[in-house]
Parts: sequence; structure tokens; C-alpha cells
Amino acid sequence: MDALRVGLIGLGTVGTGVARILIEQSARMKLRTGREIRLTKVAVRDTFKPRSIDLPTSLVTSDPMAVATSPDVDVVVELIGGLKPARDIVLAALKAGKDVITANKALLCQHGDELFAAAREAKRCIAFEAAVAGGVPIIHTLSQSMTANQITSIQAILNGTSNFILTEMFQKQAAYADAVALAQQLGFAEADPSMDVKGTDAAQKLGLLTLLAFGTRVTPDQFLVQGIDTIELADLEYADELGYAVKLVATAKLVAGKLELHTQPTLVRADRPIAQTDGPFNIIGLTGDIVGTTWYSGQGAGGMPTASAVVSDLIDVAAGRARNNFERLDLWGSHPPFPLQPVEEVNRRYYLRMEVEDRAHVMAEITDALGRNEISLASIIQHETPEPEEVATSGGRPRFVPLVIMTHKTLEGRLRKAGEALAKLGCIRTPWVCMPISD
Repeated sequence: MDALRVGLIGLGTVGTGVARILIEQSARMKLRTGREIRLTKVAVRDTFKPRSIDLPTSLVTSDPMAVATSPDVDVVVELIGGLKPARDIVLAALKAGKDVITANKALLCQHGDELFAAAREAKRCIAFEAAVAGGVPIIHTLSQSMTANQITSIQAILNGTSNFILTEMFQKQAAYADAVALAQQLGFAEADPSMDVKGTDAAQKLGLLTLLAFGTRVTPDQFLVQGIDTIELADLEYADELGYAVKLVATAKLVAGKLELHTQPTLVRADRPIAQTDGPFNIIGLTGDIVGTTWYSGQGAGGMPTASAVVSDLIDVAAGRARNNFERLDLWGSHPPFPLQPVEEVNRRYYLRMEVEDRAHVMAEITDALGRNEISLASIIQHETPEPEEVATSGGRPRFVPLVIMTHKTLEGRLRKAGEALAKLGCIRTPWVCMPISD
């Protein structure tokens, strides 16, 4: 068979990994597919920038559109990220008769319906295994291996960077800023880590999994998204004391015919697989109505795990499987999606940590604000403190001490109203921490 000619757009950490695999493992690629997979064009922003991989200068250009439309390219691998110019590049590649492979979850989340329609019109395919969970083959699992099931629940760690940061903070008592810096140094986090630590990256990935599993198209502005950038070491230690670990958990599950969605730092019981997943690893739990719950785990951050997923898509394109699967993949299809559950109706337990004034009647004020909103308490932690000193010794300033509350199940709407009531109390410092609990 003729060689599959690859045009690579973007030679960052992942792109370099893809190029390295194609060059160094060419014999393996041919063995897997029966044909050669050859890198023929590479687009980079700066052609003079020193790189860790040597490529013939004839392959390299600074014009991504030249790669997307080149007659010497059969499949375009888009690895530049973002929405612009990635959208225009992918559309141009499809129009020029190229298949497309992308790791760009933001692009698919925002423009997926348009891009998939364009691919079908051009009788081409879009493969995107690398867009979710790095080296974990979760797209393949949902679109092929689990198709006998109706998925009823997804619970996952989808951002290895945030998981690495939380692990460093808890296991090594590292400050948040130091853990972020180490993640950047090791290549797990970008120079601007906000997409990771604010939960946006994980929420976009959850949107893609939700589309595959439930047929419902969602964007992060439609459900609860909270990052780890407000979590302190004290929260991780209190959670451990209570028998939990704090993880950035992405959840999608069917509740009475509606789809409950959220991506938030969550207390997970210490004996659960998600709680035991540390470092730059992802884990996805899928529950199907036939098979029950299955778990998938692997590195979700770093160049080579993601490059592995990109190359697996290339192998599927070379072998003819990708286009066959794409034609049967009912993304952005006509079947009725599950409706989203209103945020106010999400029903679960919560962890609250606040700094409260150390004086009489404070607990009564707090429990009254919660009780008036039908929130009952499962447990309270207030570690013993020394006897209050004379007011004069502190210049008349009140002393504040930490208070941790675990609630019984309640609605998100009730919790928000209780939060408004708590904010009016003069005995609580702001901001205070609130995280859901997954039992």
C-alpha cells in the first residue's frame, strides 16, 4: 500500500513526541498497519528555534495552511491548541480532502458540530483520542467497547496537572505555588496553568465524554466548574482526618432521566480508586447498565502519553479503521439528548471550612443559618484551642479559629441560600471553603 503522508501542525511537547515516534518507530508503525506512516510536512511558529529533534529543513515551514492544503499530505495532525487559527486550519484540511487528528478539546467543545458536519460532507474523518485523558484510550472505549451499554455514570480525574499539584501539596506539604512551579518544571503544566488549575480543561474533557456517552452537547458554562486554586493544605489535612482525599473530580450521571454535571474539587472516600490515584495520572470510572462499573487509568499529563494517543489515531487512519468508526459515530446527531439537571437540584453532601470568631454563641448563629435552609450536620471539627487571652493583650481584636462542618445530603440551591445567610454573619471570615463530598 502507498505510504500514509502526515502533515504535523505544532511541534511543542506533544508534537515533538509524535515526530519522534514516527521517525524512531517507523518499522513498528508499518507492522501495525501494513503500510508506512511518513512525516512529510511540519508547521512551526519559529523555524529558527532550537529543538530536541532534528528534522530535514525541507519538511519544516512556518505556514500551517500550506501543510493543511498540501497535495503531499493525506492526514493533518493539529496540535497547536486554542480556537484560532485551529478552526480555520481544520476546516481547510477537510475541504482539501484530508483526514484530521487533533488533541484540541477546546476546539471540539466549541466548534465540534461544525467540524464534524464538514468532515462528513467531505467524506473524511476526525479522530481525537488524545483530546481526553492523555494516554488513556477512553474515547475508543466509549465509542466502541462500551456501545452495548447505556452509560449511566462517569466519574473521573481528567486533569493530571491538578492531580499532581494536589498530590505534591498533601504528600510533601508543599505550598500551592511551589507545587505549580514543579509541575511546570516537569512539563505537566503550561507557563500559564490557569486552564488546568481553574478546572476548565477537565470540564471541556467532561463535555466530550458526555457527548459520547449521553448524546448531550454541553459547554463548561452550562454546569458547575470550580478549580483547585482556592484549596489550601489545611483542607487536604482535614479531609484525610475524616477519611477522605481531595481530588478534582469530573462527574456526569443520570438522575431521574436528567443529566447531573459538575467538575469540582471533591472529597472522595480514601478507599475508592479515584482517591488512590496520585501524581500526573488520570482515572475514569464508567458505569454501564449492563457491565456495571469499569475503571481506566494512566498518565494524563505529559508529552509522550498524549503523543501515544495521537499516533494510535494515525495507525487507525492508516489501517482504515478511523474512517469506518467515524461514519458510525453518532456525535452531534439527531437523537434526543438527555436534558441537564438544574444546578439547584444537585443533591449531595458538602464539606465546609471557615474561620470563625472564637466567642460564645457563634456555633448557634452558624447552625441557625444552615438549619433555616434545611441543611443538617453530619459532623463538626473544631480542634481544642487555648483559653482566650485577655482582650487587652490583642488590642481588642477578636480571635478566629478554624471550623469544619460535614453536612448530610442537601440541594445545591439550599446550600447557596445558606451561603448568603452565612455571608451576613459578622462572625465568619471570608472567603470560606465549600467542597462537595462523593460517598
